[in-house]
Amino acid sequence: MEPMEQYRRAQDGLDAVLAAVPDDRWDVPSMCAEWTVRDVAGHVIWGQWQLRAWAAGEPDPDPSGAPGSPRPGTWTGDDPVETWRKARAASVPALTGEALARTTTITGIGEVPLAAMVPLMITDTVVHSWDIGHALGMDLRLDADLVALAADWARQHVVRRPGFFGPEVTPPPDADEQTRMLAFVGRRG
Repeated sequence: MEPMEQYRRAQDGLDAVLAAVPDDRWDVPSMCAEWTVRDVAGHVIWGQWQLRAWAAGEPDPDPSGAPGSPRPGTWTGDDPVETWRKARAASVPALTGEALARTTTITGIGEVPLAAMVPLMITDTVVHSWDIGHALGMDLRLDADLVALAADWARQHVVRRPGFFGPEVTPPPDADEQTRMLAFVGRRG
């Protein structure tokens, strides 16, 4: 499957999770240390604007939504779902074939074609969909193809430090692929 189609599917999955968050649950703790559900949503919203900036050659957005930021929830505005949808709608059209082929400099990674960031964004989106859903008690079954992509990307590129991925968790011996991928990135189910 084409990476941009996979990314759209990951975004659709996150959209469904965000749309299911009750109004009174945005500020509950998430599965990400020190972040609320609103903070996780703010981080993925920021990610859309960051990706757009890379694609369009624009200045990076304010880093308050970046990994490890203390309160990325400020990115959600008054309506986190609508803010997510606006950010997604602004980002996706900028991801043209020409933009994806352009080389960009990514802090901590170096110079890469922007297309190399799409699997990272898929991984981030899939994992954070689970982070939000699990914090709210949803029995979230992630797209199996996206779980496989995220597991592969994480095994090749994982950064274990606060604000990124925590220590690997040992999954149960009979764990499915989703549980194994989440355990690798430090999530307990």
